Amino acid sequence: MRSIVAPYGRWEPVTPAQVASLFSAMPCPWWVAGGYAIELAVGHRVRDHGDIDVILLRPDQLHLHGALRGWECWAVEPPGVLRPWGPAEVLPPTVHDIWCRPGPGEPWRIQVMLDETRQGEWTSRRDPGVRRSLAGVGEISPDGIPYLAPEIQLYYKAKQPRPKDQTDFLATLPFLTAERRRWLSEALSRSFGTHPWQDQLTC
Repeated sequence: MRSIVAPYGRWEPVTPAQVASLFSAMPCPWWVAGGYAIELAVGHRVRDHGDIDVILLRPDQLHLHGALRGWECWAVEPPGVLRPWGPAEVLPPTVHDIWCRPGPGEPWRIQVMLDETRQGEWTSRRDPGVRRSLAGVGEISPDGIPYLAPEIQLYYKAKQPRPKDQTDFLATLPFLTAERRRWLSEALSRSFGTHPWQDQLTC
């Protein structure tokens, strides 16, 4: 969970299945992300989680209010100040995170992150040269939950990997096909030059 400046309260994240129920009528793609995406990819529990992340494409952001009707949605303004986000406001490009809870004083339940898209492709907000066709951004779990492709999730975790990111990488590595390993290795090379994960991706 990210530390922020102004009112934050506590986190009690919903489960991926509850996210799927809440977002089932969304007229746009969405994907469970973060550590839960890793667990959906490998098919078993890997570690504890302090929150749950969901990816939306930036042009689809206003659909979130319809999916979470009656909830509070707060935008995280850099460098980390929460402010209310109204149903008609289009967030500026500098805002990537939205925290959601059922009502005032309730725990935060879902963190939504806005990802970029350009010319029909997913584009990394950290490096516009790292991209993927929208059809290849996510996978579907056996119980029907959309989740971010593991190689994309690991790319996001690779910038400054924390112990939990290393845990997620090692848990995912045996499940990465040669094609997924190649994509991740090339993305790491493009964005970081060299990265400690690359040797293991080529084994």
